[in-house]
Amino acid sequence: MYDAVVLDAALRQSLVSIRSLGKQGLKVAALEAENRVPAFASRWCRQGIVCPNAAGTDGYLAFLEQWLAHSGARVVIASSDSTVALLRQHRERLEKHVKIALARDPALGIAINKEATLDAASQLGLAIPRGVTISALDEVPAALKEIGLPAVLKPVESWLWDEQQGGGVRFASRLVATEDEARRAVEELTHLGGTILFQQFLTGRREAISIMYANREVHASFAQWARRTEPQLGGTSVLRQSIAVPSDIGAQSERLIREIDLEGYAEVEFRRDQAGVPYLMEINPRLSASVEIAVRSGVDFPYLLYQWANGDKIDTVRSYRVGNWMRYLKGDIMTTIEALQKRGRPGITPPIQAVRDFTFSFFQPMHYDYIDWNDLTPAIKASTEFTFEWVGGAIAKRLSRIKRSSS
Repeated sequence: MYDAVVLDAALRQSLVSIRSLGKQGLKVAALEAENRVPAFASRWCRQGIVCPNAAGTDGYLAFLEQWLAHSGARVVIASSDSTVALLRQHRERLEKHVKIALARDPALGIAINKEATLDAASQLGLAIPRGVTISALDEVPAALKEIGLPAVLKPVESWLWDEQQGGGVRFASRLVATEDEARRAVEELTHLGGTILFQQFLTGRREAISIMYANREVHASFAQWARRTEPQLGGTSVLRQSIAVPSDIGAQSERLIREIDLEGYAEVEFRRDQAGVPYLMEINPRLSASVEIAVRSGVDFPYLLYQWANGDKIDTVRSYRVGNWMRYLKGDIMTTIEALQKRGRPGITPPIQAVRDFTFSFFQPMHYDYIDWNDLTPAIKASTEFTFEWVGGAIAKRLSRIKRSSS
């Protein structure tokens, strides 16, 4: 019935995938654990499937497997840490029904594990941030002594399984500026038995190389830089621009991908220091939230990923348009609010500059996430829901304050 099913339909990159594959004449379904999903309204989405169980749980797996067994879908595409972890853990079981557009182990395991990624990069001579690995609260003083403050704390693996709950938990990077903050973050990030990287804080320009690699061949490379992200530390890009592939990180990314033999799509992220030296941050072996700018610039990564997973001949893309700007307006609003709320924190843009930059961006010609003039309904739905959430949240806060003052 379907050529592909796109999981994690609530994510921006999933909508991009649905549109990309649909425009190629493929029949696409989308699945999510909620029904208020803009992607379901896309003209290219043949069916929106609502799973009654949260992503990453045993119930989600059972529902997905049952749906795949009856749908005839040929390829499944996932874009979140939870579903990638689920597909990886149960790959053999699911591949009886569908082809999975995801790299295989051991390459996938190296890419998901930040410590393994950095080790591989270091062996190739790539610059990596100074850091230590810790797994317990009593290791914090030694880490502080070696790395100093402020510092960045990252889970070695973003998704950790919680066997008691039948699912898992996703952990994000944290910036810590004091010893108390470091202790609280370590305690929270390690409560499921995971380990974390205690790294030096780098604030330079963030650049990323997206690569489609298969059968020892690079079929496409694309570069972008993120002017703003949400959250401001290590978050998804909300204002980004396509750039020509820099000679240094372009070559480094390809060497790293070849060394790991990481097939499929991957985004290799770097930060430059004040001298312009690039430091490897991580590899994301799944479609990233910023992938739409690549598609708009002429590199259709979702379709290339589908071709690879389905066993088709993979197109090769030699060039793309540089200088394109793309903005995720909701995320940019949240980034500006964060600058106002967290003023004075390391890595946070000063409030006046944040407001000025946000405003001036409206005068820069650019594309906006969700907006496709041939498929406007998802953008309308996303805007409407954000407005109701914003207004509803403000009203709820106001009523709560009135209730507290009256009591």
